[in-house]
Amino acid sequence: MIRELAVENIAIIEQSILPLGEGLTVLTGETGAGKSLLMDGIDLALGGRADSDLVRTGCARGVVSMVADLTGDPLLQEACAELGIFPEDGILHVQREVSAEGRSTCRIGGKLFPVGTLRKLGELLVDLHGQHDHQGLLHADRHGGYLDAWIGEPCRVIVERLAVEFEAYEALKRKVSALRQGMREREQRIDLLRFQVQEIEAVGVRDGEYAELQGQIARLQNVERISGSVQAALQGLSGEDASAVDRVGDATRQLEAAQALDPSLEATVESLRSVFYALQDSAWSVREYAEKLEADPALLEELVQRTEAIRKLLRKYGDTEDEILRALELAQKELSELNDLDANSDQIEADCARAEAKLTQTAAELTELRREKSHAFADQVQGSIRELAMEKAIFEVRISPQAISATGADLVEFFFSANPGESPKPLAKVASGGELSRLMLGLKVVLAGCAGTPTLIFDEVDAGLSGRAAAVVAKKLEQLATGYQVIVISHLPQISSRATTHFRIEKIERQGRVTTQVRLLQPAEREQEIARMLAGETISDSALVHARELLSGVLD
Repeated sequence: MIRELAVENIAIIEQSILPLGEGLTVLTGETGAGKSLLMDGIDLALGGRADSDLVRTGCARGVVSMVADLTGDPLLQEACAELGIFPEDGILHVQREVSAEGRSTCRIGGKLFPVGTLRKLGELLVDLHGQHDHQGLLHADRHGGYLDAWIGEPCRVIVERLAVEFEAYEALKRKVSALRQGMREREQRIDLLRFQVQEIEAVGVRDGEYAELQGQIARLQNVERISGSVQAALQGLSGEDASAVDRVGDATRQLEAAQALDPSLEATVESLRSVFYALQDSAWSVREYAEKLEADPALLEELVQRTEAIRKLLRKYGDTEDEILRALELAQKELSELNDLDANSDQIEADCARAEAKLTQTAAELTELRREKSHAFADQVQGSIRELAMEKAIFEVRISPQAISATGADLVEFFFSANPGESPKPLAKVASGGELSRLMLGLKVVLAGCAGTPTLIFDEVDAGLSGRAAAVVAKKLEQLATGYQVIVISHLPQISSRATTHFRIEKIERQGRVTTQVRLLQPAEREQEIARMLAGETISDSALVHARELLSGVLD
């Protein structure tokens, strides 16, 4: 779960820190106060697109920091380890920085990582639903994932087995295809693959090296300026004329003499003596650094040449060193497969046929499980969304065949009807934005505890709702918060009254500039805020009474 979010110099947000906890967190505020900007900041921290326009005017950079607590979630820690991320004592620190020129850097646990890795980490930590993200339900290719997540472990086991069998079948298909291409085409392909492997291996690139080389080059290019600053520091620390070491040493000796007469000076002497030793150590370290610091045109040229060699590979094989290494791995694998081919094509084709039959059988097993479970899943989702002001809604899961892939041979598609007398149709043809938003919420409630990320964020999931529907959505979110950390940006008092933690987002003017601040509300302030949401800026006594009733649960 997310323990803290800090946003600095993002649009009109100068600095805001949100301590987050378990349960339901609600953020409220007037239209235009900066709620969408806060969502932009969260999206940045999760690996979203960086844009220089997000940086506050007049600032050199904008920064979003996030602290995630992974203790008690070994599966999530294991998934992080697969990305090369290792939380310290289960706590993970993430920082995303965007410069006014548009450059972006990502740090995870204090180390630089590609934005692609941060994006994958974000998908593990947070399920972020913006005002239009429920539109993803319109894509039928995503529906199977919801059904599989609800089915749980039995489905996961078959899908994992299917993925292994599909990879084995694809490898055999490539061998058969290579045999059928003929000797000439095969040799041409081998020559190309061998060249690619040799080209990449000759450079010997490693992940993160390009950024390191740029840092070393910058140091060598500025060695004279660095040396001047270091020598000046060294002169101040231990030079011949009233150096810091000598002056503090003299002071220490004087106080030691005084201590002999007044023992109460012991603590002061010890403190000053520690400063003296620290200055000596610092002077030694600076002197050692200065002795090693020297211009090295040959090394600089070597680093520049290596940078250019890596840049050449980046242009040909991918945007990162990791993608280059992946291209190398794939080329080596295919080259090995081609070299291992023997003349017995009949045997290879027989192996391929057996692998296809095995794959087909496993896919059929998965189809049977999905069909068996889809009715109960549809019933639960339908029951959930009927509680969200869609009493006559019909929800169905239909499964149709398609070409076998690593995830099966099924197209799982959701069909929906909101009105009585209308037959269910694909979501893209019948569902409005508000209906999709409530359907997404209903799905999340059904999936609670089955699968998914530990944190769910909803941006104005209550759009277009009021009255009883708003109260039901509030109950659903409260129910969802028993299994997830749920963060909601809302305009509805019914939802806000159920919050475990309540923040208000507001604009203020400071030194002639408008800025957005996020403030944690205390109980009395929550009452005022909910009354404002009920009545507007002029808060009546009846609005306050209504707010108290909502907060106390009298109106449940």
